[in-house]
Amino acid sequence: MTGLIGKKLGMTRVIQDDGRVIPMTVIQCEPNVIAQIKTVEKDGYPAIVLGFSQLKKPTKTKKFYVLKEFRLKGDEQVKMGDVITVEMFKEGDIISVTGTSKGKGFQGVVKRWHMAGGPASHGSHFHREPGSVGARAKPGKILRGKHLPGHMGDETTTVRTSVVYLDAKNNLVGIKGAVPGGNKGVVALKKLN
Repeated sequence: MTGLIGKKLGMTRVIQDDGRVIPMTVIQCEPNVIAQIKTVEKDGYPAIVLGFSQLKKPTKTKKFYVLKEFRLKGDEQVKMGDVITVEMFKEGDIISVTGTSKGKGFQGVVKRWHMAGGPASHGSHFHREPGSVGARAKPGKILRGKHLPGHMGDETTTVRTSVVYLDAKNNLVGIKGAVPGGNKGVVALKKLN
């Protein structure tokens, strides 16, 4: 299997035998169920769709809160309804974690793009504004991609990290460092090695 869906619980740390302190994010991965199998003949590529967090009252078409697709590597044999748990990982595995980053609303250029701004005192009227943005008559417009104020955060973000802690009994995975999104946010873990 290549991936698993989980819920971010929060951050803590783990102390190694040699005294090193490693910050980690704890993710609870309830057993995921294979909800759909995609094949090369029918869909053009081999993949599975995992269901996470079963609904209390499932309908004919919706049985899980979250569905996520993961590509299959090689000739893995899977069946509909198979359950995938955290036992697919082991400590030291290199993984990628994908989640939705925290939304920060509409922000100015100082926070969004780390611009310096102007002098803060002595009658300056230029504090946190973006300053001059356009050229002259040619091209006569603001070029696409200019750093300006706007919506910040709430984007799909992926980080590459490793597994530092496993608790199969409680379905917990400890991932080194920070993970995108707030606590109780849904993240997808994908095995890279």
